Amino acid sequence: MTDDTPRKTSPRTGVILGAVAVLLLLVAGGVYLSLGPEKVASLFGSQPKESNVPIGGPFTLTDQNGKPRTQADFAGKFMLIYFGFTYCPDVCPTSLTTITDALKILGPKADAIVPIFITVDPARDTVEQMKMYVEHFDPRFVALTGTPEQVVAAAKTYRVYFAKQKDAAPGAEDYLVDHTSITYLMGPKGRFLTHFGHAVTAEAMAERIRKYL
Repeated sequence: MTDDTPRKTSPRTGVILGAVAVLLLLVAGGVYLSLGPEKVASLFGSQPKESNVPIGGPFTLTDQNGKPRTQADFAGKFMLIYFGFTYCPDVCPTSLTTITDALKILGPKADAIVPIFITVDPARDTVEQMKMYVEHFDPRFVALTGTPEQVVAAAKTYRVYFAKQKDAAPGAEDYLVDHTSITYLMGPKGRFLTHFGHAVTAEAMAERIRKYL
């Protein structure tokens, strides 16, 4: 006679199985963090491809030479886009230096990339100020400014937050601007590919970009 009574798992067995499951999750998580998402994806045969994340879009701004620019001017090129301001004491110059160094590491392949710096402080970042500022970085940099409305519209398309610090005195010219510190890599068709946080190294940035070129 067959015993159809469901068999119960002993408490000890349940504890062992749970521990094994946790261990497997920790190992998988460690592999993901140590190798990075692109490397893990490559182990399973997938290649980097353009994302459907709704980041980026039309903008109308003015470059450091006083020339009107739109996103259409960069069609067919990869874009490395960073939003910041020229009076930023450390975060912005560090990020632009990282971009500059990453392009050097990429060598001739960097010719397919346009580094773009968009201000979030149009009141102080005039065309002349932007031109003087980006001369300290890669000569390929396109520095963009515009009216407050144009800058807000551009930042909105890239989901960039920025705001003048609340303790800034009304009418004062010496103030800081809080802002998102992310570098965006956009594909030749203007679609978002990936992004880099402030702590990324030039070597890591170059390695990830190379996979899309």
